[in-house]
Order: sequence, then structure tokens, then C-alpha cells
Amino acid sequence: MAEESAATEQVVTGTYQGREVTLTDKTGDAPREELQEILDALIAEGRFGIAGMSNSGSATIQIGAPEGGHIQIGEELYRLIVTGYEAYVDRF
Repeated sequence: MAEESAATEQVVTGTYQGREVTLTDKTGDAPREELQEILDALIAEGRFGIAGMSNSGSATIQIGAPEGGHIQIGEELYRLIVTGYEAYVDRF
């Protein structure tokens, strides 16, 4: 069995409402310039901070629940998770 090498995480930083925010590439594969562009777009969209979310039809609100989605970088599709003041890119 081939041994899998550990990916080196990459981290880019920015500022949102006076606080440092980070985007971590857990794969170590994405181009750093594209990671910075993604982080800048998340900041511009106001995606960071603690927010209340209510599930459709639910009477409860979850404070600071992570948001998930996907994003394409080059030819690869990645999972994107945003929680509080941090975001992560990882493999599906």
C-alpha cells in the first residue's frame, strides 16, 4: 500500500470589521493568489462574524452555526466551510 503524504496547510488572512479573519486550505493544493481572492470576496460579502440562523420551519435559532458550500478552484471542486471568523477549504 502506498503511503499518503501529509498536505501542508496554507493560511491567508484579512480583516473584517477590525478583526483578523483567515482562510485555511487544508489540502495545501490551491494557488495562494486564488485563496486570497476567495477570502477577499467572503469579506466583501460580509460572510464572517457571529450570526443567528434558523432552519426552515424551525422555531429555534443556532448562533454561530457553520455555513457550508462548495467552490471550484481551477479544475478541482472543494468544500468551503465558514464559521465565525475562519473559513476552511477541504476536499469533498
